[in-house]
Amino acid sequence: AAPGARFQPGDEVFGMPFFPRAAGGYAQYAAAPSRQVARKPAALDHVHAAAVPLAGLTAWQGLVDAARIEEGQRVLIHRAAGGVGHLAVQIAKARGAHVIGLASAAKHDFVRGLGADEVIDHRTTDFTEVTGDLDVVLDSNADGLRSLSVLRPGGTLVTIMEHWNRELAAKVEAAGRTFAGVSVEPDHASLEALARLIDAGRVRPRIARTFPMAEAAAAHELVGSGQVQGKVVLTVD
Repeated sequence: AAPGARFQPGDEVFGMPFFPRAAGGYAQYAAAPSRQVARKPAALDHVHAAAVPLAGLTAWQGLVDAARIEEGQRVLIHRAAGGVGHLAVQIAKARGAHVIGLASAAKHDFVRGLGADEVIDHRTTDFTEVTGDLDVVLDSNADGLRSLSVLRPGGTLVTIMEHWNRELAAKVEAAGRTFAGVSVEPDHASLEALARLIDAGRVRPRIARTFPMAEAAAAHELVGSGQVQGKVVLTVD
């Protein structure tokens, strides 16, 4: 590497090439611009570090960049035990928010262990009936209109699944709330911020299971089952 370059050969990094453009599959080796990666957190091995970028950046860009969550705010996180959700809970707590997580009953202990202040079983309880006056909702479940109903005036709806939905955006804005559609992008500065939280012990990715790359199809089936707590990681020999 040239003198003054961000990295030198042998540096340990983690990152997310511009998904899903140049990252449409899995490979043993990949090239990426230096600003799409950051130094790997010292506290993590490579398997746990690999679990962070896509989900962590999605949560960070929604909660921090878009919603600008602050200490004392009330935040509802859909699918709080999932890949994005379990990191979102920890990021929100690290910023001092009061966090309410939606998850099935079997996952409640897991979500509480992440630091959530309240956990609601979305299968048995309608969250719109037991929550309200929220500052931020992180919706990864395409439930935008119902999520809008629990936001306080001026609150922010962050949506991952409906970031393209102009009709929803118009309804949110007409109701006096802020619409923030998130389609995750590479961002080395946010990766560095996440790495600092990880090395400080404030955020920790949880691995549900690892698979060798040859079993990638089985990994996708597990993710699609809805039973995963945390992230599924492919390993490369």
